[in-house]
Amino acid sequence: MDAETGLPFVDEQHTTVPAPAPVAWELLCARVPRFADAETYARLIGARPRGFSGGPLAEGSTLPGFEVTEAVPGRLLRLAGRHAFSRYELVLALSEEDGGTRLSARTYAEFPGVHGFAYRALVIGSGAHRFFVARLLRGVREAAR
Repeated sequence: MDAETGLPFVDEQHTTVPAPAPVAWELLCARVPRFADAETYARLIGARPRGFSGGPLAEGSTLPGFEVTEAVPGRLLRLAGRHAFSRYELVLALSEEDGGTRLSARTYAEFPGVHGFAYRALVIGSGAHRFFVARLLRGVREAAR
């Protein structure tokens, strides 16, 4: 259980972006809205929030299925949301390292009830969540090249 979110840990993925943290941040900010651009899916599963609002990844702004709960440019982006089968948080952290910036994505989520259990099997158990988060990280890395 994560002390800050109160949610169980699901997984962590990371990559090295061959660019300094401010550049990696800008590339991440350009890709996250496309990662979350699934308004039809968000509506189908009852995700909250449902659409885009506010500034570009500023605290309080929203994307389909996510609210930006913390944004520290060049360091941290915390996205939280919920829907009929889950409550979740995706934490994207950047840290300088030799050769560029380490970009990590940590996922926390709870899946209550029978429907939550089935949804977890479908999304986490199938590898779909891992695939889409890896694609986001890879997109940032490749854009830096």
